[in-house]
Amino acid sequence: MRVILFGGTGMLGGGVLRECLADADVTRVVSAGRAGVELTHPKLRQIVTRDLFALESLGSALDGFDVCLYCLGPTSVGATEASYRRITRDLTVSIGETLLRHNTALRFLFISGRGADSAGTSRQMWARVKGEAENAILAMPFADVYVFRPGVVQPVHGTASRTAWIRAAYKLTGPLMSLLRWAAPRSVSTTEELGKAMLRTAKYGFPKKILEASDFRDAVGPDTNRG
Repeated sequence: MRVILFGGTGMLGGGVLRECLADADVTRVVSAGRAGVELTHPKLRQIVTRDLFALESLGSALDGFDVCLYCLGPTSVGATEASYRRITRDLTVSIGETLLRHNTALRFLFISGRGADSAGTSRQMWARVKGEAENAILAMPFADVYVFRPGVVQPVHGTASRTAWIRAAYKLTGPLMSLLRWAAPRSVSTTEELGKAMLRTAKYGFPKKILEASDFRDAVGPDTNRG
């Protein structure tokens, strides 16, 4: 399976990238973004471009992928609705349309967020915009599309956010997060669990197009449980 991954420098994308490199079924991973990941691996290649809205300029470098794992997701803290929509919804659609021109058989898996509002009625700006992005991607003619809505995610295996205040918050709440995961295992996931859930859904599908955090463990379950 040949994978192109967006957002590999972030906490969630970094966790997903780690699982891609560990998965024997993944033969090639291309991490695409504005910055490169600080990692080397025989299966890993990188595309670094300053303008992700202009991916078409990469030409044949976008050919030959089976799966896109889309993990880009800026924080809404301090962002205007217009700037947040440009990156969260408009960039996602632009990248999706570009990839479709290179391969209509592509499977597209998109990380959204718990509480995303596909109806557009939420008072929370980020939830409405995430919902717009979900709706746009689900309507595109990929071979298959899935949306993942993680809630509380515990970083493991050295995965960390690039944002200082988020790293500090995770450091302070680390013991509490472990306790929450023990007390509510279907509400709190790890970066490892998210990555494995995305990969296994890419391989085998899942009965639901939108997976909440409570679905991640089912997605990681035995192949015999596939729908």
